[in-house]
Amino acid sequence: MILLGIKKTLIHVYDVHYRKLMVFSFLLLFACIGILAVQTIRTGELFAKGVSLKGGITMTVPIDHHIDTNVLQEQLSKRFPQSDLDVREISRGGVAASIIIEASDITGADLEPALPELGIPIESGQYTLQSQGSALGSGFFQQTIKAVIFAFISMAIVVFITFRTPVPSSFVILAAISDIVSTLAVIDLLGVKLSTAGIAAFLMLIGYSVDTDILLTTKVLKRKNEGGTIFERTLNATRTGIFMTLTALAASTIGLIFSQSDTIRQIMLVTLIGLIFDMIYTWFQNAGILRIYMEKLEKKHEHH
Repeated sequence: MILLGIKKTLIHVYDVHYRKLMVFSFLLLFACIGILAVQTIRTGELFAKGVSLKGGITMTVPIDHHIDTNVLQEQLSKRFPQSDLDVREISRGGVAASIIIEASDITGADLEPALPELGIPIESGQYTLQSQGSALGSGFFQQTIKAVIFAFISMAIVVFITFRTPVPSSFVILAAISDIVSTLAVIDLLGVKLSTAGIAAFLMLIGYSVDTDILLTTKVLKRKNEGGTIFERTLNATRTGIFMTLTALAASTIGLIFSQSDTIRQIMLVTLIGLIFDMIYTWFQNAGILRIYMEKLEKKHEHH
């Protein structure tokens, strides 16, 4: 009975206050745009790049006990002030297994002798060292940005062909852009340095976002002849869409918690954040705009 009462209350709020929820989604979007603007002004970049995009070295050193990565990163930063450093610990089954050091503007020859002096013993053949030039990292970055732009253009074309109506189609695209912008803003706030894997996750996110928005638009716009009010058709889409998103959220959360791969963890993190924003921008922003659009359309038809 309690759950039924909560459900009815939520549906009532969603029905009566849909304009306020839509305004909230736009305020959230503007706040995220502000975060990205501050990040760009402060650093000159829209987001922090990892070694795979910026170029540099990645050293993985096995350890047999917990190491305070914050202290180690501070010590290395003092020793190499010109380098952009990031130190992370990888654990298996709750036990420290290795540390990963990512650094730009220094070489392995610089880093190798510094670690034993800081209490991190390393032996030849017992660690891995990967190096990537800045030109290669820059090339990867340019290619991935082109891929994101191409994905957006392709998505927009498919959406316009599907609905053959410019206004509702633009709502779908707006929701996808809002999702990407907001996810990127949170990534900046968390201080995550995006790698090529993170950019790939944003490409996946475009698909997730458009998927739920097309579901909503199809239910409300294309199936209006099947009966029911605009809100009833929206609610029908909401039940299906939220269940889809919650399933993906569960999978992303499990991957983020249990994966030992830094690459997979970054993909899962971007996906998890994006899916949360997707629910806001699909069911608050897009649903609100679409409802206002459909109500105005119905009034016009009544007058004619």
